[in-house]
Amino acid sequence: MLGWEDGYWYNETVNVTRDDGLNDSELDAVVSRSMARVEKIRGLEFDKKVPVKVISRDQFRSEQSRQTTSPERTLFDNVKFEALMMIDESTDSIAVQTKNSGSSVGGYYSPEKESIVIISNNQSSPKMNEITLSQELFHALQDQKFGFDSFDQSTRERHNAIDGVVEGDGNYLDYLYEQRCNNAWKGTCLMRDQSENGGAGQLANIGPYLLKFQPYSDGPPFVKQIHQEQGWEGVNALYENPPASTEQIIHPKKHPADEPAQITVQDRTSNGWERLKPEGRPNFGEVGEAGIFSMFMYPAYESQGGAPIIPPNQFINRDSEGNPQEFNPLNYRSTPTEGWDGDKIVAYTNDNTPRNETGYVFKTKWDSKQDATEFVDAYKKLLNYRNAEQVDGRQNTWTVPDSTGFGDAFYVQQNGDTVVIVNAPKVSDLSDVRSGSAPQA
Repeated sequence: MLGWEDGYWYNETVNVTRDDGLNDSELDAVVSRSMARVEKIRGLEFDKKVPVKVISRDQFRSEQSRQTTSPERTLFDNVKFEALMMIDESTDSIAVQTKNSGSSVGGYYSPEKESIVIISNNQSSPKMNEITLSQELFHALQDQKFGFDSFDQSTRERHNAIDGVVEGDGNYLDYLYEQRCNNAWKGTCLMRDQSENGGAGQLANIGPYLLKFQPYSDGPPFVKQIHQEQGWEGVNALYENPPASTEQIIHPKKHPADEPAQITVQDRTSNGWERLKPEGRPNFGEVGEAGIFSMFMYPAYESQGGAPIIPPNQFINRDSEGNPQEFNPLNYRSTPTEGWDGDKIVAYTNDNTPRNETGYVFKTKWDSKQDATEFVDAYKKLLNYRNAEQVDGRQNTWTVPDSTGFGDAFYVQQNGDTVVIVNAPKVSDLSDVRSGSAPQA
């Protein structure tokens, strides 16, 4: 029955004391009532009870630190974030993202274990935030009804596109849930006290966070629009035919008709350079419009506003009082990134170079030649931000000094609506990573 779970109605009061943490019976009661509330709002019924535990943030960080990633997958991830000029080639990008998660995640649902972990900043008596619980319970409900294992999330772009629905639906439900907490259910929700610290610590690097946050910002208004136009049936249908790109989430009018182009990168290497093929994932990366936007947005944060490629005031959606909007805080649209039609990043290694001395090809396609030119103009500004110098006697070739952490050679080739960026440790390596690169001027 919708709105009733394990003996609790969605609108009844449960006898719990949050201040000293929740004991097992109190936690069970809150979880059951929250499941009933999620059902009532979303019009979907749980198939079974979802196990929930609350842990401290220190415990969460400790558990994360024990996770391992294969060297090949780590290297590939390093190349991806180096290509976005967010994490330099000498830094472990997986470790950076793990530290980001340890500081920002409030809870998570594990599809493998079909259970939920809520993370509390209170070390002595971990406390429950019902809004965080509602979202993770809804993720469990999504998995029960639609099956997370049916989604292709093999690249960051595919992950973000799917999360535009998964996290967009979840954050929209949170919005509706909190509205009821403040009105119809007032006084019965377990909310975080104003005196509690909502933040959990500084991010290690805001770049990956900007990229991964996009579906949390653009997804809720995307799902809300579908709900208002087509009801929950229309939202449910998104799980059968999810968005094909982050572009469709950023620009809802492009959904579902504007499919991204199929990008191919043929290997044209020589002198020992070979394509990196990490086991268990595609041998290419995709970052989408969200990734390219984040690449151009990152310098504004790294320089604390001193060297923006995209002005920070264009990135923040503000309410009538000048504060960031709670429901849709960030704007991932910009002139250099609109018109995206597809991308691929391919990494290359060479046994004759140090392990972190890699090369890559970053290929993008755009809706028009003008869109491609706008991207190239912004990319040149990004090179300039990294103190790049143009190479005499070579066409469209730059070197970036080692002192920046991104010390490499770059070749940028635009051919109509297509742009290919080639990276290598030295100018002489560029044509070995991709034949024809850095031709004589």
